[in-house]
Amino acid sequence: MMDKEILKQVGARIRALRKERGLSQEALGEIGGFHFSYIGQIERGEKNVSLLNLHKIAESLEVNILQLFAYQGEEFMVTAAERDIQDMVVMLREVNEEKVRVAKNVLKELL
Repeated sequence: MMDKEILKQVGARIRALRKERGLSQEALGEIGGFHFSYIGQIERGEKNVSLLNLHKIAESLEVNILQLFAYQGEEFMVTAAERDIQDMVVMLREVNEEKVRVAKNVLKELL
């Protein structure tokens, strides 16, 4: 696969995930700390985005980073455990630091 094609496929996947969540480029950029024009360049395959920025984008979209590489037309199976972990991460992001510490301690005891 040619380099440019990979960039276009990842960009298209990010666009699809963004639209599924009803986010504009501006909203996604704001959540992830990027300028909306940078998001547009990524989605059009014009930017070779860094792994760290892909991680930030995945977090902003509330998906596993691997889902950014599930190109359209391909099946990508996410296990139930991965979905549960992602759900827990989303819940933890919505609470204060004290509750995060409590959740961490409970998890340590369980494991």
